[in-house]
Amino acid sequence: MNQVMNFFSNSLRERMQNLNLEGKMLQEIRLRVYKPVIIYIDNEEYFLSVNGEISKESISPMIILPKDITDTLELMSEYSLYSYEEELKNGYITIKGGHRVGIVGKVVIENNKIKTLKNISGLNIRISHQMMGCADKILIHVLNSPSIYNTLIVSPPKCGKTTILRDITRQISDGNPEFKGLNVSIVDERSEIAACFNGMPQNDVGIRTDVLDGCPKVWGMRILLRSMSPDVVVVDEIGGEEDAKAIRDILNAGIKVICSLHASDFEDIKSKKYVADLINEKAFEKIVFLSNKKGMGTLDCVWNIANRRWDYKHD
Repeated sequence: MNQVMNFFSNSLRERMQNLNLEGKMLQEIRLRVYKPVIIYIDNEEYFLSVNGEISKESISPMIILPKDITDTLELMSEYSLYSYEEELKNGYITIKGGHRVGIVGKVVIENNKIKTLKNISGLNIRISHQMMGCADKILIHVLNSPSIYNTLIVSPPKCGKTTILRDITRQISDGNPEFKGLNVSIVDERSEIAACFNGMPQNDVGIRTDVLDGCPKVWGMRILLRSMSPDVVVVDEIGGEEDAKAIRDILNAGIKVICSLHASDFEDIKSKKYVADLINEKAFEKIVFLSNKKGMGTLDCVWNIANRRWDYKHD
């Protein structure tokens, strides 16, 4: 929290600096011009008041002014927003600490492509959390010493999928007394797994891990296949036909994969044709389903594709 505080405009910093969030998880801070500041803590929505207090009712809320947005962006970009031009085309930037800032405003189109954003009107600051050991219960279903199972991690939004994926990556990279660490390569298209800032991972993703940051998954998987000789390739949020083709290339080279997918259950997966095709081809060996039934990142069940059985099912 203290690190993020340094990026806020003076007026916002003054109101937020005395918030007591000990023992709580700050997830998002949403700033919209001429609208109240809305903060998400432990999956609950709160409003920030002009007195620096939070409540679930919009009572004397702090209203964001254009200067708050401008000052905050200048601090986040170290007064060099133009250096983030490539990221801005995708609607976000990643700042020091691995926090991701979604940005909306006027889209500038040039030659039928997005050139940049201007007249910024809103920011969504997503706080990066590294939870060491959060994948412990899942890891036993992924490891297949001396390697791993090709694994698909499935969850709806906001169930901790990327956080779990990050911790699995760290643990299979570092290894432990019973498992020798593997060379892992991440294609981090949205800078969410390793959360690179100036090319350096802000999250601990393991001592044997290489990161290709900001690269489209399809290109990245093929680059890493040719250049880094990985034992495992990790990618987030697969779905398209080209993703599926690149995954087949990885598997045909004898390299293991860990991927994630936005979905709720098998019926939802079936609606995603290219991923469903991979499952029918038995490209994946395990499917791990997450939920937030007992908090973010709850292990719901694990389907063993080869044996057509549940290796684990939450009560």
